[in-house]
Amino acid sequence: MEFFRIKKDIPFMSYGRLTTAISLITFILAVLFLATRGLHLGVDFTGGTMMEVSYPQAADIGKIRGAIDQLGLGEVTVQNFGSSRDVLIRLPVKAGLSSAQLSEQVLTALKQADSSVTMSRVEFVGPQVGKELFENGALALLLVAVGIMLYLAMRFEWRFAVAAIIANMHDVVIILGFFAFFQWEFNLTVLAAVLAVLGYSVNESVVVFDRVRENFRKMRKAAVTTVIDNAITRTMSRTIITHFSTQLMVLSMLLFGGEVLHNFSLALTIGILFGIYSSVLVACPVAMYLGVSRENLITGAEKKPQEDPLP
Repeated sequence: MEFFRIKKDIPFMSYGRLTTAISLITFILAVLFLATRGLHLGVDFTGGTMMEVSYPQAADIGKIRGAIDQLGLGEVTVQNFGSSRDVLIRLPVKAGLSSAQLSEQVLTALKQADSSVTMSRVEFVGPQVGKELFENGALALLLVAVGIMLYLAMRFEWRFAVAAIIANMHDVVIILGFFAFFQWEFNLTVLAAVLAVLGYSVNESVVVFDRVRENFRKMRKAAVTTVIDNAITRTMSRTIITHFSTQLMVLSMLLFGGEVLHNFSLALTIGILFGIYSSVLVACPVAMYLGVSRENLITGAEKKPQEDPLP
């Protein structure tokens, strides 16, 4: 499906050095922010107190959050849990206060706002559990990256696998860099968004690489830059439609999803925007610099010209 067709190929690869330099600079800045400022880890990773409270009617999340904010406890997450009457509250560790004392303070503040509230359960998440979650999340990222490389190496060729994983890691580090620079809370939902961006970004790379391989078979005498420029230009309509549709959905979550989905959709927004850039202007130039050619992508039978049958 195409809403428009670009008749003349756009010379993307002529700007390859510029786009690669821009990517390198943004990557270094993101790594610098991660090293100097670090991630602002949420309760999921640092540990804290989890409270579940219930109301006889639908809970007013805004009112609950306002009552808790008056206590000055720092980053507190308030969300519906199970039904509109049940609310899950995540509280960070507070020096000098035990989990029981902290939960009692919060319950008192909630009762002052609405006396019908009742405590369902209180649970303390220790820092050791948070550390294990963080380590498991990092392991998940590593396994996804390795899986992507193996898949692309088998489907295409190792040069494309290396180019795609560089582009994908570029997206991941940029997302983490934004969260480190602005000190947005990094929790399990943001980690889920990062993993989603990896799969989303590699899908775009596969589409472009498929067209590159097809062009190498059709455009036998064309230069590598011409083949790649044509592949990107021919897939541009599909890229714009796909990313625009996805971004509309993510934008709706960002604007109307509330606090629970805010950082999740924020990470997806950054990943989608940089995913378009990296799939086209990072992955393809890197593959070209690694020396990809027609011989790398076609089978032995296609390399050999067919001989005329004997008379």
